[in-house]
Amino acid sequence: MSLVLAFLIPVVLGAALGFAGGVFGIGGGIIAIPVLTGLFGMDQKLAQGTALVMMVPNLAIALWRYSQRQPLPRLRTALLVMCAVTATALLAHYASNLASAQLRRYFGAFLLWLALHSLWQMRAGRGRWQLALPEKLIPLVGLIGGSCQGLISIGGGMIVPPILVGFFRQSQALAQGYALALVMPSSAVALLTFSQAGLVDWQTGILLALGGALTVSPGVRLAHRLPERKLRAAFSLMLLATGGWMIVHG
Repeated sequence: MSLVLAFLIPVVLGAALGFAGGVFGIGGGIIAIPVLTGLFGMDQKLAQGTALVMMVPNLAIALWRYSQRQPLPRLRTALLVMCAVTATALLAHYASNLASAQLRRYFGAFLLWLALHSLWQMRAGRGRWQLALPEKLIPLVGLIGGSCQGLISIGGGMIVPPILVGFFRQSQALAQGYALALVMPSSAVALLTFSQAGLVDWQTGILLALGGALTVSPGVRLAHRLPERKLRAAFSLMLLATGGWMIVHG
């Protein structure tokens, strides 16, 4: 019985994370890591490496599904990814000398501000910020998302959609598609790095990935069926929960 549970729990957890990742356009690592440390007793680095085994295929499936329903502009997306990868590489080296716990708290506070600001604007009857930047500047958002990835290894998929919705007047679904394209390559590189360092529990990671593969597509379908306002509200509430957790736990 315990052997069955050992296989069943990661699959069920992966399914839940995969569905959430499909709805919100994220890999699910921000949720998976604390669960792996608390429920499975992994240390932080092993949990991060194991979560990446699930995140990479989840992100790939979600990006494919988002692109099918709402194709991303190829050149603009490629430039966005290039900016993100460059910023990630530069900031990751800089972050090695910083206190990551404090950075996570600051980032959590920023997520809380983004979420509350978005919810306030929706309640006030304004769908977006008044400022509208030209779409040709969208690739520069990759510098912001990539910097978050480099500094604290997470966050690109959460910070990019509010910026694209608020300042570039993109739909929530399209913004989440851009975020998936940004996070996908950095997650694959990170998985390779953790694997080479022996910081991956492949059995647990593969079971998580199997569960996620079953539910990412339904999550993407739900994201495109939800009215824009409800999808934005749900995303903002996810940011609130994530930001609060990061402030409390660093």
